[in-house]
Amino acid sequence: MDVEMSEAEASDLGPIKILIDELRNDEAHTRLKSIRHLTTIATALGPERTREELVPYLNEMASEMEDEDEVLLALAEELGKLTTEHVGGKEFIHGLLIPLETLCAMEEALVRDKAVESLKKVAEFITNAEDCLVPLLRRLAEGDYNSTRIASAPLFASIYPKITESATKVQLRAMFSQLCRDDIPMVRKAACSALGAFARAVESSSLHDEIIPLFTKLAEDDQDSVRIVAVDNCVALGSLLTPEQTSLLIFPVMQQLQRDKSWRVRYMAADHFCELCDAVSKEVVEKEMAGSLVRLLKDTEPEVRTAAAFKVTGFCERVGTNVTLQQMVPCVRELALDSCQHVRAALAAVIMGLAPVVGKKETVEQLVPLFLALLKDEHHEARLNIICKLEAVNRVIGVESLSHSLLPAIIELAHDKQWRGGGGAQ
Repeated sequence: MDVEMSEAEASDLGPIKILIDELRNDEAHTRLKSIRHLTTIATALGPERTREELVPYLNEMASEMEDEDEVLLALAEELGKLTTEHVGGKEFIHGLLIPLETLCAMEEALVRDKAVESLKKVAEFITNAEDCLVPLLRRLAEGDYNSTRIASAPLFASIYPKITESATKVQLRAMFSQLCRDDIPMVRKAACSALGAFARAVESSSLHDEIIPLFTKLAEDDQDSVRIVAVDNCVALGSLLTPEQTSLLIFPVMQQLQRDKSWRVRYMAADHFCELCDAVSKEVVEKEMAGSLVRLLKDTEPEVRTAAAFKVTGFCERVGTNVTLQQMVPCVRELALDSCQHVRAALAAVIMGLAPVVGKKETVEQLVPLFLALLKDEHHEARLNIICKLEAVNRVIGVESLSHSLLPAIIELAHDKQWRGGGGAQ
């Protein structure tokens, strides 16, 4: 990119000329500094020169610097900050798609993701989606490189609503469906990650006839990295369906994921447990989800039990006293004695919240003994978590009962030099 200026221009725009020259510098840190001022350079050059010189040069940079990830990441971000004013209006904004498409092909995920993010911003200004965005999406989705197919997945939700031709919409749904069946697990994972957003963009008939079958298939994928993402889709799709439809179409998949052979998938199901509950009817939650949570709380993997323990109070708030006392409290008693300190600490962080759910009488009779057990836990984090949440219990049983039942144990801890030295009182 040649930059010719008159003497007067050179005097006024000297710093800009330096920035432009630095774009071509051999040192990566120098180019990076210049790219961070891309909007300033574009403003100084004006719309015409930005379109005809700067943007093509940036595309050339993106094509030639495959090893400079930090520079390419900055370039992907700064391209998203260029607006219609920088290129001379909406009719020219599509020019920015060229370098962004190049960046979408990069192997480095951070660069690719940032390029997709910027491409979405640029796409908001484009009115002729059929002419500009659909061909780009097709090139990415049907490309030979895994990176372009991965990059295409999150773009469907942004581009689909801009399409008016029903035939084109059919083609886009077919392309997305093909991504969900791709031979490469990372591509299927990207499609699964994008499925929820795309489901919100398509018509109701397509949601039921095409998207939900894709979701069901991905939830059965032979790669746990894909099934993990399917947990999020249970929540996303549940928000688009009636409780009855969710119970029929989504809930069986939820149960399947909660019992998955991979602990990572079960962990994700436990981590999203309350959100999954909100996706189905209260009747299903009380009849089916309580047993699911108990099963996760008794999982063989401590990571799963820890994630599930954090959800105990949130779940009990959704089901009320009877289910809490009959199904959850017995399981909580076992958790308070769990062999893993992280499980006990997670339980201690939320167990005090059960007091408002079960009321004063049951708190004193069933929960206070568990509070005391956790107050004397060998792991300081469990003890500290109990102390930090005393106010929740105080509001239910009153300060007199609290002082009588828990204060002696707290005073004993205050005199325990080993606990104070171990971080419990810090």
